[in-house]
Amino acid sequence: MTTDLFDRFIKDKGPLGKWAKQAEGYYVFPKLEGPISNRMSFNGKKVVTWSINDYLGLANHPEVLKVDGEAAAEHGMAYPMGARMMSGHTPIHEQLERECAEFVNKEKAYLLNFGYQGIMSAIDALVTKNDIIVYDMDTHACIIDGVRLHSGKRFVYRHNDMESFEKNIKRAAKMAEKTGGGILVISEGVFGMRGEQGRLKEIIAFKKEYNFRILVDDAHGFGTLGEGGRGTGFEQGIQDEIDVYFATFAKSMAGFGAFLAGDKDVMQFLQYNMRSQTFAKSLPMAMVKGALKRLDMLRTMPELKEKLWENTRNLQSGLRDAGFDLGTTQTCITPVFLNGEIPEAMAMVNDLRENHGIFCSIVVYPVIPKGLIILRLIPTATHTQDDIDETITAFSAIREKLENGTYKKIAAAMV
Repeated sequence: MTTDLFDRFIKDKGPLGKWAKQAEGYYVFPKLEGPISNRMSFNGKKVVTWSINDYLGLANHPEVLKVDGEAAAEHGMAYPMGARMMSGHTPIHEQLERECAEFVNKEKAYLLNFGYQGIMSAIDALVTKNDIIVYDMDTHACIIDGVRLHSGKRFVYRHNDMESFEKNIKRAAKMAEKTGGGILVISEGVFGMRGEQGRLKEIIAFKKEYNFRILVDDAHGFGTLGEGGRGTGFEQGIQDEIDVYFATFAKSMAGFGAFLAGDKDVMQFLQYNMRSQTFAKSLPMAMVKGALKRLDMLRTMPELKEKLWENTRNLQSGLRDAGFDLGTTQTCITPVFLNGEIPEAMAMVNDLRENHGIFCSIVVYPVIPKGLIILRLIPTATHTQDDIDETITAFSAIREKLENGTYKKIAAAMV
């Protein structure tokens, strides 16, 4: 008799799932309530919120709410009904594509209904079995899943390591000569866990020698880096060399959906060959009109990005002055590195939330190596100096308890 497919779900719930009984509803799948802002409600208490990717504070901006509300009242959430290719295409979708392309200095853009599915599908469409993918080992799960769809060869290089990149691009070039294919390099503009920018300028310097194309996922760079928030390519002065540019509306734009941008011929190819768009419902009109408003605010309200970076500098300099290790972040993303095991991390985060009123994301194994804890903070334009000061004070208090073994004792009692 064959094994029941579901038997393993009982025996092995996975590295995170095995903590579900202790963690669900609090450490994972927590419930933040109230308007998206610097302070929200969690577990019946107000907390300073550092886990919301609302970089520019647009989620509950009065002008955004007005446009979102009017668009939803006029169109509902169903229109347009159907996939873009069949019945979900409108002039307003085309307008948003034109404005996105102009904003990031590309010839043409193509809207995506969701970022995660969209970039997976873009990778799938861009390469054939004869082509080679070279990608950074720390790229987001959506890229890893896109690479998994590839039926050809792929090479992974150590994170932001140019020696490793050169070694693997050489291997890819030799392989491509045998298969008759091309090479697609994939990097992020900003790596979301540690806040480092991808080394795009250095990667692009290899382009002439190895004749590859580059896809950049700039989910965290769009809106936060470069002139007017135009992204990491502008920040590094190499936007023209990015062949396929990807950005999401789910972070700085405080919505959902995404877009790809590049040369007209490439975007048209993707428009007709991306399965996630051909066979999925179009982006709802309320979000399209809302995205047009948000994009206009990025263009005309530079004070939003300026406030974001004022808060970022104050938070990061304050934490460093207090002796915290923030790694090599070059962006708003603020990771605080501590040493400890998962049970200690759970006790520490409970203390942070219940006794100090601070809510931030906790990152542990298997996302990062065992014995390491990252408390990941996302500053926004809505945070205040009081939020920053309270957080630094709280972090100093929890670090002392972590180092003197208090959390280890609490964790042992919990287990």
